[in-house]
Amino acid sequence: QLQASGGGLVQAGGSLRLSCAASGRTFSSITLGWLRQAPGKEREFVASISMDGVDTYYKHSVKGRFAISRDNAENTMYLQMDNLKPEDTALYYCAASQSVPANYAPRNTGPFDYWGQGTQVTVSS
Repeated sequence: QLQASGGGLVQAGGSLRLSCAASGRTFSSITLGWLRQAPGKEREFVASISMDGVDTYYKHSVKGRFAISRDNAENTMYLQMDNLKPEDTALYYCAASQSVPANYAPRNTGPFDYWGQGTQVTVSS
């Protein structure tokens, strides 16, 4: 199971740190990522991190502002979001995949097999 937390309401330019706690599986054997869905839009890829934490990949519009990380000892993944923009407003989901190589971070939503309940991020202008 995946449980995302840390969302909230923030002004443009502000920061939030999302967390994703995982249970029920061997955390270090799961490739992880963040997806988001804004009202009226399809779910989209935001960022991903390989099982070993070495490879990361970001949606172009968040690169340089967001940072994904994981702590395999604590079974937790994070998304540090800085310089937030109104267009970042969405429901953010943590997602997992067990269908990619251990040293690979997915580039899109395709490889993700499951995700948990999301956490809402709202950025006001």
